[in-house]
Amino acid sequence: MSEPMPRLWQIQVVAGLGGFLAGVNTSTMDVALPTVSRHFGASASTASWTLLSYMLVTTVLVFVFGRAADMIGRRRMYLTGTALLTTGSLLCGLAPGVNWLIAFRVVQAVGAAALLCNITALITDAFPVRHLPTALGLNVTVAAMAQVIGPALGGALASGFGWRAVFWFNVPLGLIAFAWAAAILRPGEARSTGEPFDYLGAVLSTLALGGLILALSEGGATGWTSMPVLAGLVAFALFAPLFLMVQSRRQHPLLDLSLFADRARSMAYLALFLMAMAYFAVVLLMSLYLQAASGMPPYKAGFHVLYVALAMAVVSPLAGRLRGRFGARALSSSGLALSAVGLFTLSALIAPSMNNAGLAACLVAVGAGVGLFMTPNTSSIMESVPAQRRGIANGVRQTAQNAGYAVSTALALAIVTSRLPASTKEAAYAGSISGLSPHAMDLFTNGCKWALLTLGATCVLALVASLSRGHDSPHRPH
Repeated sequence: MSEPMPRLWQIQVVAGLGGFLAGVNTSTMDVALPTVSRHFGASASTASWTLLSYMLVTTVLVFVFGRAADMIGRRRMYLTGTALLTTGSLLCGLAPGVNWLIAFRVVQAVGAAALLCNITALITDAFPVRHLPTALGLNVTVAAMAQVIGPALGGALASGFGWRAVFWFNVPLGLIAFAWAAAILRPGEARSTGEPFDYLGAVLSTLALGGLILALSEGGATGWTSMPVLAGLVAFALFAPLFLMVQSRRQHPLLDLSLFADRARSMAYLALFLMAMAYFAVVLLMSLYLQAASGMPPYKAGFHVLYVALAMAVVSPLAGRLRGRFGARALSSSGLALSAVGLFTLSALIAPSMNNAGLAACLVAVGAGVGLFMTPNTSSIMESVPAQRRGIANGVRQTAQNAGYAVSTALALAIVTSRLPASTKEAAYAGSISGLSPHAMDLFTNGCKWALLTLGATCVLALVASLSRGHDSPHRPH
C-alpha cells in the first residue's frame, strides 16, 4: 500500500535535513579553510587534510553503510549517523590543535556516511514512480542549498565569530534532525534480512579507496614519488582487484556486481563519478583564489562562489519535471555539455583582476549543468533496482559521487600547489599569496588555470559516458 502524501513529504524533510547537515560540513570549510590554517599555523599538507579527512572517510564508509542499512534498517542507521555527526561537530569546535581537528572531522565523517547512504534510498522507498523524479529533484535542490548556504555561512561565521562557530552551527541543526527522524521514520523499513555482512569486502574496499585518495591528496604536497603516495598507489593496485575478485565469489557480497550488468546503469554510475570529479573542486578553487590572489575576506569570497549552488538549486527541480518528457540520457548529457563550457571558459578568464560578471556567468553554467545532470541520472539508477537492493545501489551511487568529490579536491589542490615552493603553498592555504611576489602570483594563477582545464576535460569524459548509456524512454519500467 502506498503511503499518504503528507507522510511522503515528512520523509522528504527527514532526507533533506540529513543531506543538508552532511553537505554543509563540506561547503563551509571550503571558505573557512584559510582562517583555520592561519589560526593553527598549519602546513599545506595538514591544512588540506582538514578537508580531505572528511571526504576520505565519508567515501570509504558510505559504500559499506549502504549495505548495512539494507540489513539493520534505515531508521537506525540514520539516527546513529545524525548523533555522530552532531557530536563530531561539537568536538571540532573544541579542538585544541589541528591534529585534534582532523580526528574530530573523522567522527563527523562517519556520521555523514551513515546519513548519505540512506537519503536517496529513503525517498525511493517511499515515493511512487510518478512522483519520484520530483522528489529526487527536491533532494538535489536541498543538497545545492547546503552548498549555497555553506560558503556564505562559513565565511560569515569565520569572519564574525571565529572558525569554531563554523562547527557549532551544526549542533542545533543536528538535534532537530535527530528528533524529527525519530518521530517520522518507522523501525525496520526496507530491510534485507537473513544475509551475512561481508566484513572482508568492507575491509578491502576501505583499503583500496583509502589508498587511492591518500596518493592523490599527498601528491601535490609531498611529491609524486614520496612514500605516502607510493604506499597509497600500491594499496589501491593490490586491494582493488582483490576486492573485485572476492565480491565475484561471495554469495552475499558487499557490492552486487550484477548492478553493473545493465549498460545504462553502469554508464550512469561512471558519468556520476566523472561529473562529481569535474565540478566539486570549483567552489574550493575559486574561494581560495579570491582570498589568496585578490585579498578578499572569507565572507565576501563565500558570496562570490554562491552561483554554482544557486544555479543547481533552481535547475534541479526543473530537471525532475523534464525527465518525463526528454529522458535521462538527453537531459544528463545536456547538463554535462553546459558544465564543460563553463569550466573551460573559467580557465580562460581566471586572473587576479577577473571580471565579476564573467566569473558569475561561468559558475552559473557549471551549476546549472550539474542540476540538469543529477536528478535524471539519479532517478534512472534508483528506479532500475528492486527495493531490497536500493540501499546498496544507493551506496554505490553515493560512493561514486563522494569518490568523485574527494578525487576532485585532492587532484585540484595537487595541480595548483605542485609547482609552488613550500612557503608559497602555505600562503595559498592561508589566503595571503597576494602579499608575495608577482612570480608567486603567476605560478598560483597558472596552477588554478591548469586545474580548471583538467576538470573541464573530466567533464567531457563524463559526457562521453552519459551518451554511451544508449537511448532511454522518458519513463523506465519500475
